Amino acid sequence: MSQILQSFSNFIGTITFNNSERRNALSMQLLEEMVAALETFKEKNARVLIIRALPGSKVWSAGMCIDELPDDGKDPLTHNHPFERARRAITNFPAPVIAMAEGSIWGGACDLATACDIIIGTKKTTFAITPAKLGVAYNATGILHILKAFGLQTAKEMFFTASPISAEKAGRMGALNHLVAAGDIEEFTYNMAKTISKNSPLSVSVAKKQINAISQSTSLNSATYQLIEELRLKAFTSKDYMEGKKAFLEKRGANFTGE
Repeated sequence: MSQILQSFSNFIGTITFNNSERRNALSMQLLEEMVAALETFKEKNARVLIIRALPGSKVWSAGMCIDELPDDGKDPLTHNHPFERARRAITNFPAPVIAMAEGSIWGGACDLATACDIIIGTKKTTFAITPAKLGVAYNATGILHILKAFGLQTAKEMFFTASPISAEKAGRMGALNHLVAAGDIEEFTYNMAKTISKNSPLSVSVAKKQINAISQSTSLNSATYQLIEELRLKAFTSKDYMEGKKAFLEKRGANFTGE
């Protein structure tokens, strides 16, 4: 069964997560299908792309598929991992990408959502960064996405507590562009997409590339990048990581030791 649905009308493309039973976890299959869909919509010259869950979903996406994470301490997110390719495809998509964020957003899905150009949510939309519950560590790109979306202090709180922040707080921090009633989110999102689609596609595409280039102009120096990767390796070779993954799959609380 396909884990995403696709539709295209009036230059507006839609990718719909279609695995509600697994809370739209970002499995290898779902991510590969998303990468292929993004390429398809690019070839169709889509002027706007919307990424959403099925109507009425309580969870937009539960983040990375835990049972697909490696057991041997290898980096689970190498450069060519489907998640990394999907995130780059969203960032580099020539037209605006809107996350229609009905429902909660967990873990790596926060990174995927904040890679989108615009996020529209409801009062039921929440954001939770959950690596501390699993004993894992984010990569540099993911940390930068969260810092830019939520700000330094809120990002620290999210990483340290692994607790969700509300849509209201996300809106105050600028992570949500719009907070609308649940019954209005679909109409609101597609009306915005229609507005964008009527503008010059060249001008909009150029603006996206310009804004991305400027926002990414402050890069990490090599020493900082090396330190981040060394710390990630420490986490992924730890007993805590193995315990966190085992506890999740066994549906029990983890007994972390800091080792």
